[in-house]
Amino acid sequence: MIRLIDVLKFYHTHGTRKIILDHATMDFRAGSSYALLGVNGAGKSTLMKMLAGTELPNSGKILRQSRISWPLGFAGGLHPHLTGRENVRFVARIYGHNARRVIDYVEDFAELGAYMDVPMSTYSSGMMQRLAFGLSMAIEFECYLIDEVLAVGDARFQKRCHEEFYKRRMRADVIMISHSMPMLKDYCSRGIVLANGILHLFSNIDDAIELYKKLNA
Repeated sequence: MIRLIDVLKFYHTHGTRKIILDHATMDFRAGSSYALLGVNGAGKSTLMKMLAGTELPNSGKILRQSRISWPLGFAGGLHPHLTGRENVRFVARIYGHNARRVIDYVEDFAELGAYMDVPMSTYSSGMMQRLAFGLSMAIEFECYLIDEVLAVGDARFQKRCHEEFYKRRMRADVIMISHSMPMLKDYCSRGIVLANGILHLFSNIDDAIELYKKLNA
């Protein structure tokens, strides 16, 4: 479970204050998967980073009582001057996993070949996402965060990503951002709409989508 307690998040931009969360309090319950909706610029990706712990609120608390992933496909936490193999080994040790097993899994899944042993600064964006996605799948989480990216690469690799993640989400929760309503309905049962700093929670995802469409009209 993830609990938000009186969370305030804002940015100062162009002399004004942009509020992302206005003293929000909410529980993301274990055993439920949530679609996170909102118009462009509402702050969905910022909220996702806060849930992951890579960005902090200005005030309030975010409590995590389960193993939460970083946003799937997000390679921003990997060091560009280390090789893919070195990055994978480092992350595996942080999470207390067997480094050899994780490296073997990522090497097979990402299909980067010799690029596993060159600095990530030489990677294309697609190669970074493949390694990051493979690393996300190599480590077991109780809740997966997905910000638009669920599959990368060509059609064959995308199919493999979907198949692997579908198996994983059978035993884990999901919090997902996507512009694809069918995908959200496939993976999520509940919906949250972020609008003007307020989180609107719906137990039925169809009701959340309806509000989102009204805001986007």
